[in-house]
Amino acid sequence: MRMEEDYAEVRTTLVLVLVLNLVVTVAKAVFGILANSLSMIADAVHSLFDSTSNIIGLVAIDRACKPPDRDHPYGHRKYETFATLIIALLLLVTGAEILRGVFARIVKSTAPNITVVTFLVMVSTMVINFFVSRFEHERGVHLHSSILVADSKHTKSDVYASLSVLAGFVAVKAGYLIVDPIIAFLIVILIIKTAYSIVKGSSRILCDTSPIEQAAIAAFAVSIPGVVGCHKVRARGIENEAFVDLHIMVDPKTPLKDAHELSHLVERKLKEKFANIKDVVVHIEPARVGEGRV
Repeated sequence: MRMEEDYAEVRTTLVLVLVLNLVVTVAKAVFGILANSLSMIADAVHSLFDSTSNIIGLVAIDRACKPPDRDHPYGHRKYETFATLIIALLLLVTGAEILRGVFARIVKSTAPNITVVTFLVMVSTMVINFFVSRFEHERGVHLHSSILVADSKHTKSDVYASLSVLAGFVAVKAGYLIVDPIIAFLIVILIIKTAYSIVKGSSRILCDTSPIEQAAIAAFAVSIPGVVGCHKVRARGIENEAFVDLHIMVDPKTPLKDAHELSHLVERKLKEKFANIKDVVVHIEPARVGEGRV
């Protein structure tokens, strides 16, 4: 029930962010075209892909919130993680398109028409993006949602991009026309950096990087009365939904019933100690002479 509630909040957040991103995109695109500013148009395209990533997130969330089934015994949470890779890919496609426009602008050397209204539009959309990114990141951390965290990084890159565009406007007003395509190129670099950051975080989950320090799990397990030793600790999953399996050693004279009850105790204690553990599989082994502890 808690997971369903969390996903409902993630979905609501994405819808709200989508609406705001569309407003920002339209404003940048319209005034970017009117001002003939490549950097502003590039920023509008970047914002458009923010909206696209929101839609991808909504589709992924509808799939990820489904409960475990026969084909997916560990649930569907990785659909959310997989969607973050699609967002990263969209960022790279955006960067490639902007880069193509940069080379075209350098060849044509067309001067943008910067006005007070253009400045105000950029400042307004930048402020909106700043608060949207901050809000989305906070919700992502609170709800342990990788899609919201990744999308907030996408939106945050919009803030830096807008700052770059404003700096470019100042340079253009001073007569340095080449600065506009240069700023657009810097935005491309920023986009690539953001995409890399998203891929790096998602790959940790998709490659089953341990979300919990294995030594900490083993050390806690051997502190439980009856556990002589612990080894072969493994953990996988996402930050707030880890699946753990471990081998504990017990006195070989321990009755099977007692050893079985001890395994349930270890499972319960681990879940109490580490709130992000969803499931634990405990393997019982008889301790040999000289074996013990971690």
